[in-house]
Amino acid sequence: MTVHNQTNHCKIVDCTIRDGGLVNNWDFSVEFVQDLYESLNASGVEYMEIGYKNSSRLLKSEGTEGPWRFLDDDFLRTVIKEKKNTKLSALVDVGRVDEADVLLRSDSMLDLIRVATYARDTAKAIELGTLFHERGYETTINIMALSSVMDNELNEALAMINDSPIDVVYIVDSFGSLDPDDMRFLVEKFRRTLKNKRLGVHTHNNLQLAFANTLAAAQLGVELLDASVYGMGRAAGNTPTELLLAKLTRPDYSLRPVLGMIEKHMIKLREKEEWGYLIPDMITGTLDEHPRSAMGWRASDKRDLFTEFYDKMTTPEVYK
Repeated sequence: MTVHNQTNHCKIVDCTIRDGGLVNNWDFSVEFVQDLYESLNASGVEYMEIGYKNSSRLLKSEGTEGPWRFLDDDFLRTVIKEKKNTKLSALVDVGRVDEADVLLRSDSMLDLIRVATYARDTAKAIELGTLFHERGYETTINIMALSSVMDNELNEALAMINDSPIDVVYIVDSFGSLDPDDMRFLVEKFRRTLKNKRLGVHTHNNLQLAFANTLAAAQLGVELLDASVYGMGRAAGNTPTELLLAKLTRPDYSLRPVLGMIEKHMIKLREKEEWGYLIPDMITGTLDEHPRSAMGWRASDKRDLFTEFYDKMTTPEVYK
């Protein structure tokens, strides 16, 4: 097992708009997104994931989402008037993207398209990712909910990806249930099968281990590290971008610009919206369960009845 004390091989993918949008229905102002882009660029962050490139037709849009839920290239040109060093990324879900909506990279504001998939849909994800590769994009496949994937299914998925043109393969801790030992095990497993692929990691903070898990992956040579400013992301949130800027050993990273973004926008937003470590999220993380039940509990009038939630999750057959 090779451990890198230095982490100057790493690149940060900031997911504040995309994953944070799951918190506030992507209700970010243009000013917010522009300020975020400028601060990330000034901090040396390599990628900003500016939203989803899914189809509103295939996903049955409710019409209440912010524009970052279904990205439009013409709209993006009005938002990011000058592309700088920070590249732009978008995420698509298997079965929720219309290929016709994705331009050639030469005609698009986007540089990187990431395909989120469950292991069972890996073949479909490879087909999509290959199409985006042929259109000139950098590509990743993000295998979700790894903590609940059977070993033989994961082995088959990785073997298929190894023979594809996909650039990067992601280890995704969807339920926030992994610890650094789990992360090291998965990185070594991915490395053994994916001989010619770069790796990425996406973590959630249900057990307050998102940052530790990300660092463990980085020290094993994982290159793309997902994060979000002030940790903003679904439920327990993600690894904070500011912590990576402070801790990674890349000399061109600067913490100060992102602190300004937090000061100007995130403090007020955090008073309005809820994300980060909370007991119901901790319980679902401990039980390796999807966070939707915790999110539903926090949205109910029983939001702070933690013992009752624990009983419901651990003994559903007797819960009344």
